[in-house]
Amino acid sequence: MADGRAGRLILCPTPVGNLEDITLRALRALREADVVFAEDTRHTRGLLEHYDIHVPMRSCHDHNEAERASEAVARVAAGEQVVVVSDAGTPGLADPGYRLVAALTAAGLPVTALPGPSALLPALTLSGLPTDAFCYLGFLPRRAGERREALSRALALPATVVAYEAPHRLASTLRAAAELAPERPGAIARELSKVHEEVLRGSLRELAHRCAEQPPRGEITLLWGPAPPATATETQPADFDSAVARGLAAGLTPRQAAKQAARAAGLPERGAYDRWLASKGSVRGAAGAPRALSRPC
Repeated sequence: MADGRAGRLILCPTPVGNLEDITLRALRALREADVVFAEDTRHTRGLLEHYDIHVPMRSCHDHNEAERASEAVARVAAGEQVVVVSDAGTPGLADPGYRLVAALTAAGLPVTALPGPSALLPALTLSGLPTDAFCYLGFLPRRAGERREALSRALALPATVVAYEAPHRLASTLRAAAELAPERPGAIARELSKVHEEVLRGSLRELAHRCAEQPPRGEITLLWGPAPPATATETQPADFDSAVARGLAAGLTPRQAAKQAARAAGLPERGAYDRWLASKGSVRGAAGAPRALSRPC
């Protein structure tokens, strides 16, 4: 129970594989927690028992996060320390946590995030690809058509792209990416920090061929390099952009407006919407929401 201290929500990263990859500050936060909200309490119990930590736990996953957000607001308002962990890595980064933070900040209650493990940055720095600018997509869409659209937009970005992918979908994702940009340099980082850690590097065509022959297992992070300057800086004719703007003003959807503008400008209708999105320098993530180009601090 709370002991008179101010309550707060703490996002606490946990190891992505090696149990030694946890900070002293994270261990202290877990020991001092009034309750731990865990993506899977069974998984987190193993971590807590390894470090002889015994605190109450509550499940907090994609299906009950909205309900837990209300509970977290009440607990923090009452002065409790609520620590949030996912199965591995940083909560809120392709894992539950966003709704909790949104609810706490809307209620004017304190939230803090601890630095710590994540597959994102180790994969990026190990890839051998440029790190001065990168875009993080999270998990790619599961449906093949939506995934191909996301890949088309992301491959046009002038930055290294990082995405998470399930092992059983990796081969089809790489095949689609290789059809769009076969010679683009890429990398597959798998099982980071674990016994079978491995980084595969090569063109998207080469990686697609390797994965077709022997699909990798384990936790996968997929990366590819920036679009070449000619592609990254390619723009539509000015009248095309103006025509899209007029179509949007007339109530057309972005896809309808792009196709109509392409016809008027004598451009191919196929891919017009993707090219228009790419020219805006944004990409949609797995959930469909626009994600701006990210730069490390």
